Amino acid sequence: MRIDLHCHSTASDGTDTPAELVRNAAAAGLDVVALTDHDTTRGYAEALAALPAGLTLVTGAELSCRLDGVSMHMLAYLFDPEEPALLAERELVRDDRVPRAKAMIAKLNELGVPVTWEQVSRIAGNGSVGRPHVASALVELGVVPTVSDAFTPEWLADGGRAFVEKHETDPFEAIRLVKGAGGVAVFAHPAAAKRGRTVPEPRIAELAAAGLDGIEVDHMDHDADARTRLRGLAAELGLLVTGSSDYHGSRKTVALGEYTTDPEVYGEITRRATGAFPVPGTGGA
Repeated sequence: MRIDLHCHSTASDGTDTPAELVRNAAAAGLDVVALTDHDTTRGYAEALAALPAGLTLVTGAELSCRLDGVSMHMLAYLFDPEEPALLAERELVRDDRVPRAKAMIAKLNELGVPVTWEQVSRIAGNGSVGRPHVASALVELGVVPTVSDAFTPEWLADGGRAFVEKHETDPFEAIRLVKGAGGVAVFAHPAAAKRGRTVPEPRIAELAAAGLDGIEVDHMDHDADARTRLRGLAAELGLLVTGSSDYHGSRKTVALGEYTTDPEVYGEITRRATGAFPVPGTGGA
């Protein structure tokens, strides 16, 4: 089985619609794909309606968190999307995205970059607006060559010249909320140092003690040394090890299924989840 547990659609900051995502996942030879848009589940219905035969969909979300001033992401799998406490927290995070984006635009204008809210809003479409949409605007304006080049201290990286904080959930609270909604919690790309500061291993141990289920190890932002170190940490802490593309369509160079999760780990995730269950495709519209 080929299993990719971290993908984004136009419901957040990907460039494939949810329907296109599942069709492309099937075309890429995946057996299982997870839809994990940022702080939203709005892509579920479209993805389910288009789910091709032979492909199983895992519903999820990537939750925005912050620990000791460090931005981090928590992948939540197979939770009940209507559970009130987690739903309220997702809405709180999502509602803060628009004023944050407008504040970043204001900072960029002060730096002489003629980006506008209308431009960023057009790029975001119906998705949850975020830094990647602002980064895409910088690419359109010729300020940077790629989206990744916008995530530097010069521009949008944590603490960068145009960075603005948003409401982010305490990860210990995120774990509690995900578990309360019957889901499984996995720390996304924990060693992605090029994105900014990372969470120290002793704090990851505390998250594990609080109920964290796993860490994403095989990821484009982790080099070989980081993966080896994270595998050792996972073994020490009793955490599941996942692998995922973190696919964003044309917004990133990584391909669907470029990194995958072991079927036994996937099986354990589905066994632990009680809020929702993987949906096998029977041939979508």
